[in-house]
Amino acid sequence: MSQLQNAMIILVKTFNDYARKEGKKDMLNKGEVKTLLEKELLLQEAKNPGEVDKFIKNLDRDSDSEVDFSEFMVLVARLACMIHDFSKK
Repeated sequence: MSQLQNAMIILVKTFNDYARKEGKKDMLNKGEVKTLLEKELLLQEAKNPGEVDKFIKNLDRDSDSEVDFSEFMVLVARLACMIHDFSKK
């Protein structure tokens, strides 16, 4: 498999691993988002409940207070763009 195919498989697996911990198996609830942000992205802001609420609000396009896979991918794409921009400097 190519690097890109492997990356996509890892993204899907990572989302599913966190989404399947509680509640709906295809959605991330607030606790799952918090854990994912802390463990996968090493974001210290995730320790602050208000910051987690902001992340969810910014990602939650359908306002259901959960993050589905396509909403999660928006976060991944934004972060990838930031990393790309930073790497050009």
